[in-house]
Amino acid sequence: TIAPFVFGSVVSADEFYSFDVFATFATHHGCVLGSTADPSIVLKSWTKQRREKPKDRHVGAVSAKAGPQKRAAMDGGKRLWLEESIQEDLKWMYTVDNILHKEKSKFQDVELIESGPFGKVLLLDGKLQSAEADEFVYHESLVHPALLHHPNPKKVFIMGGGEGSTAREVLLHKSVEKVVMVDIDEVVVQFCKKHLDANHEAFEDPRLKIMISDARKELIESVEDFDVIIGDLADPVYGGPCYQLYTQEFYETVVKKKLNPGGIFVTQSGPGGVLSHTEVFTSINRTLATVFPTVIGYATHLPSFADTWSWNMAFMSPEQKFLGADEMDARISVRLSKELGFLDGATMQSIASLNKHVRRGIEKEEHIYTLENPKFIHGQGLQQEKFLEEQRNSIQG
Repeated sequence: TIAPFVFGSVVSADEFYSFDVFATFATHHGCVLGSTADPSIVLKSWTKQRREKPKDRHVGAVSAKAGPQKRAAMDGGKRLWLEESIQEDLKWMYTVDNILHKEKSKFQDVELIESGPFGKVLLLDGKLQSAEADEFVYHESLVHPALLHHPNPKKVFIMGGGEGSTAREVLLHKSVEKVVMVDIDEVVVQFCKKHLDANHEAFEDPRLKIMISDARKELIESVEDFDVIIGDLADPVYGGPCYQLYTQEFYETVVKKKLNPGGIFVTQSGPGGVLSHTEVFTSINRTLATVFPTVIGYATHLPSFADTWSWNMAFMSPEQKFLGADEMDARISVRLSKELGFLDGATMQSIASLNKHVRRGIEKEEHIYTLENPKFIHGQGLQQEKFLEEQRNSIQG
């Protein structure tokens, strides 16, 4: 066993990727390589338990420039780890087998890695956005409750969703005639279109129209109204590009006006766990309730997010009701072209049955999410100062 020690130099994530000699040195000598950026790619001494068979060990030196065909190699039980900051005083780590892609767009850091426990993982601004192992749970929960509660969804607008998984799930509905997906970051869209095999068919579907633009702008300027509008947006982090799309102003003046009668809006709403639900979930729920007559919050555990995750679904009409399990199963069997992996009627009943503590959090929530009074979850956007200055000018103007 080699006793690990911390190497004194602190480097950025950009610098790390060019330091293959440094990384190899760190690997062989049991160093921890620190980083000030999110995600922090660190090398940490990791000694396997004595009961592990020697043949199960991977041997080799780590190179940060290793190509897609080279695994993030291990030497004497040491591995390449990715460290993600969940909150100020909480981080977690998982192994990295390959660094597949790293790029910085105008809006955010974009990274695709292959991890040990979660398969391919997409990271935006250092936060895990989607993992191959459990993304179907997130995207089925985001898409299908809204479309199944609608009597006959034909036109769907997706805000964000650049990886294509949300569009993939929408396009399973036989009634859908047109899907407009608007993502602001072409780097994300083009990379996912090329590398995420599960979404190739969706990207080629003639019903899908992809626009690289600002979702708010395109929704306002659209000559069409929609049956369902989906917010598959990046988390509202400080300085990120999406926080204004979680505000009361946006819901009232844009979303509501662009929904057809009986329309439904649904948005991902951040962590919804016992300790994390008041970060933004309860605020988004409370904010939507000032605009729509019925709001249904629901949540389920996502292993790759290291937390319970939440969504909020809002109905335009007060006559729309939450479906029972049997009715939802009946609609799934008739409307969808493929069997779902996670969601059915019983599951929907379960994830909409929030625990007592979270329900109390919703009842007690008083914060209304506005441009002047936003909330952010832990993290920081790439273009922080520039973005905030633009928002200040927009508010003043």
